[in-house]
Amino acid sequence: MKKYCIGPEPARIDPALIEGFGAVEVATMGHFRHRGFVHRSLRPLAPISGTMVGTAITVSIPGTDSTMLHHAISAIRPGDVLVIDRLGDDRHACLGGGVAFAAKVAGAIAVILDGPCTDAEEIIEVGLPVFCRGVSGITSRLNDLGGALNMPVSCGNVPVLPGDVVVMDSDGVLVLPPDEAPDVLAEGAARQARANRNRGKIEAGEKLGDLSGATAKVEADVVLMKA
Repeated sequence: MKKYCIGPEPARIDPALIEGFGAVEVATMGHFRHRGFVHRSLRPLAPISGTMVGTAITVSIPGTDSTMLHHAISAIRPGDVLVIDRLGDDRHACLGGGVAFAAKVAGAIAVILDGPCTDAEEIIEVGLPVFCRGVSGITSRLNDLGGALNMPVSCGNVPVLPGDVVVMDSDGVLVLPPDEAPDVLAEGAARQARANRNRGKIEAGEKLGDLSGATAKVEADVVLMKA
């Protein structure tokens, strides 16, 4: 049985989606969508300015082995997001300064790693945004155990397919199937346009519960306790 599996190169996402999602915060979409949010334990090594959007290139590699990851760097195109499934391993760091530099030069705009990295300061210096589960001094090796490129993976408890839309900011990561992305963008952009609309009213003395409708809901079904 073959140890390595490589799927076809995915189509790049529509540039209009990149431009559109670039103006929408991930948390804005968290107001109405529940699926596709990578687990919050995957945090960026350094703060991210604004919203980043790219096409998912997927890799899965077992515990101690990073052979397929090194090979996968050659498949990265400008604008891609490298999504790495560690197949449950949370001990070995497969991404350090050298691999991050190679991915950055190849055109990756970010890495979503379901496991730890190493060389955190060097990765930050390289300038490649990396979401991961912290830092480890124990690294993977070229053990030739196997792996997959551009096949379905799981990252941060979310299924990811090659070619998915990956939206990232300092609040987290959202993965969207390309066919669902336009509707999510339309709703997200509309909500983003309404963001902070109540600040002036609150400064003028109006109450948040009245503006949001929460107070009306409470008062419609409340039991008042006697002192």
